[in-house]
Amino acid sequence: MDTKHLDMIVCPVTKSPLQHLDSERLAQMNTAIDAGGVHNHAEQSVSESLGEALVTHDGRVIYPIVDGIPILLEEESIDWNQIVE
Repeated sequence: MDTKHLDMIVCPVTKSPLQHLDSERLAQMNTAIDAGGVHNHAEQSVSESLGEALVTHDGRVIYPIVDGIPILLEEESIDWNQIVE
C-alpha cells in the first residue's frame, strides 16, 4: 500500500487514524487464520493469510489490505481480541 496517503485514512467506525500492522502482529494474525480461528465482524471465517493490514491506534481493530487496497468496511474488520484469547 502507498504509505504517502496513510495519514488520510481513518477507521470508518471511530474515525481514528490507522497505521500499518507490524510484522510481529501480522504473523500472529496469520497463525490464527491458518488455525481456522479468525472471524471478521460479519461473523465470516477469514481463511486467507494477510500480506498487509491496517490497525487502529489502540490496536483493537484490524482492516485487511488486499492487492494494495485497504478494505475499510466494518463488516470486513477483525477484532484483535480473538487473536490473543
